[in-house]
Amino acid sequence: MDFSELSLSTPSIPIGYSRLVARTLGLVEKNLHLLLANTQLNTSDLLRDDTYITGAQQIRILSNALDVSGDEAFGLYFGQNLIPPTHGPLGFLVHSSSNLIDAMEAFTNFLPLRMNLTQMDISTSPEWLECHFHANPQVDDKIYRLVIEALSLGVFAITEFILGRPLTEGHLQFIYSAPNYQAKYQQFYPCEVNFSADSNSLRIPIGLINTPNASAEHNNYEYALNQCKSLLDQLHVGHLDTKTKVRKLLLSHPNHQLSEDAVAATMFISKRTLARRLNAESTGFREVRDDVLSSLATGYLLDTQLSVDAVAGLLNYHDSSNFRRAFKRWHGIPPEQFRNKNSNR
Repeated sequence: MDFSELSLSTPSIPIGYSRLVARTLGLVEKNLHLLLANTQLNTSDLLRDDTYITGAQQIRILSNALDVSGDEAFGLYFGQNLIPPTHGPLGFLVHSSSNLIDAMEAFTNFLPLRMNLTQMDISTSPEWLECHFHANPQVDDKIYRLVIEALSLGVFAITEFILGRPLTEGHLQFIYSAPNYQAKYQQFYPCEVNFSADSNSLRIPIGLINTPNASAEHNNYEYALNQCKSLLDQLHVGHLDTKTKVRKLLLSHPNHQLSEDAVAATMFISKRTLARRLNAESTGFREVRDDVLSSLATGYLLDTQLSVDAVAGLLNYHDSSNFRRAFKRWHGIPPEQFRNKNSNR
């Protein structure tokens, strides 16, 4: 694989992955500095959504994480948290893909834009879809193993999302020899794992590649992806107040309905601190979330032909009657009446 020197010297990796490392470690705001030792980054950099770091800084953060955790198997715990939504726009693309092969191609094509210490390529044979995992050769053995573990578990998360079940019939192998914690692999991977192989690769039975996305409607997620990307682009990219940070977190989540506890945890603060900071900006979590959901619902109703029930589903209202009540609270009229009234705007 061709890993450019720029991947280690150019700020191009979203800080979100490092925040996920911190969450995996269970760090709180006062000890986040432990993760940033010798990176020339500070806690405010870690908490800013518009921070991008270099490959060298990401390597140092991962090395610090191993030291802080005291566990050689940290890559498995980190990788377990790399579900599609953690990849931002790339995660949305995966969610909107119509079948497994489309999801894998999307992930392969755009992975360097998110995690440029790693790369993946795919190929097919009469029997298998083969996913090959690569890490920048400039990382040391421990970091190499960590990023390969994380990348492979991220791919398993995609297959499980599309298939609606674990990939028990996959064949997984790694170049490196079995680590001391080999027994833990059985807890994280749903299929047999082999070591000291010729390549880092996952083989998926070819008959599964056209499995339709069982958990999402392609057209709905395609539109949701485009709208969310547009909304995110419109947000201020400089210093962000708490309200804007909460809006960005809600918009970057597939169904936009993260709980207040989840948002606070992502920001490495307590729920009480989040409430206090929002109150200082004359708002509250429910008001911010309602504003996001109201804006998205309005766009869906006026810019698409989606049914009210489909819009409710996109916004994670499992009962469309609950969505109708919420919409009436936001706009004073039911969604059907709102659409009819504004259809010729």
